[in-house]
Amino acid sequence: MILRVDAAPQAPVRRFGRSQKWVHRATAALMGVCVVTAAALYVPQFAELVGRRELVVRIHEWAGLALPVPVLIGLASRAFRADLGFLNRFGPHDRVWLRAALHRDKRRSSRPAGKFNAGQKVYASWIAGATLVMLGTGLLMWFTHLTPIQWRTSATFVHDWLALTIGIVLAGHIGMALGDPEARRGLRTGSVSREWAEREHPLWRP
Repeated sequence: MILRVDAAPQAPVRRFGRSQKWVHRATAALMGVCVVTAAALYVPQFAELVGRRELVVRIHEWAGLALPVPVLIGLASRAFRADLGFLNRFGPHDRVWLRAALHRDKRRSSRPAGKFNAGQKVYASWIAGATLVMLGTGLLMWFTHLTPIQWRTSATFVHDWLALTIGIVLAGHIGMALGDPEARRGLRTGSVSREWAEREHPLWRP
């Protein structure tokens, strides 16, 4: 008689600490408020349902003004600063990852990644820049008495169209997250399975 001995499950890998999780959740909540209030301001059907336009405007303004705050507070955390360093550093393997993504090459071997893959790095850089532009144009629209009308008109144009672009990009971001339960688990609990880490981020050394 042969006894089968199953291999012991590998211990989960720590991916995010408390600071990273808090910054992501707080930023996501503020961004969600901005998106919902923007929809209530610009989509007639939503505007009719919500009403109280002045209140919605104030909530939208203050949520937008607060958007950078979680990241600024997070800078006090060494772990969060380390993750920002990873996100801000592109290497040769990131170019390989992007090339494979553009050619729709889904082989894992063709998409090398460290703690963050190239797609996540591009998204983080883009959304950070877009948030700053939205903040700047929003302030120009808010303090109307401080700027000439040409500036306010241009700021409104940029703010509105960039908001639409952000909405589309966020929808894609959420869709990607919904398709990867293990990645969501990492943001929810801070840990991921070692198998997932080795498969999706083979260059990461936790």
